[in-house]
Amino acid sequence: MIHHSTCDTALVPNEVLNQTKDDLLDRFDGLTAAPQTVLGIWKHEGQRYEDELGRFVVDVDDTEENQFFFANLKATLLERFQQIEIYMVSFPIERI
Repeated sequence: MIHHSTCDTALVPNEVLNQTKDDLLDRFDGLTAAPQTVLGIWKHEGQRYEDELGRFVVDVDDTEENQFFFANLKATLLERFQQIEIYMVSFPIERI
């Protein structure tokens, strides 16, 4: 299973990004942090937002324990990054 999340990196201090990386590494053996940003354009309550988004990718087994971890992590990240929403997805993968 892959989980990845994005956040607006334009105003995020490095220590906040590093804390998130550390949280993921404390729980799992590795992660991928994409150094390039992508433009996210979205609307919330009629207001348009344009954010520079960063991405962390973590490949993990699809377990209830991991799903619970990411649900709690999302709540933590919403507060840590002071975001209205954080895009986090999960989907099955096949290892080769």
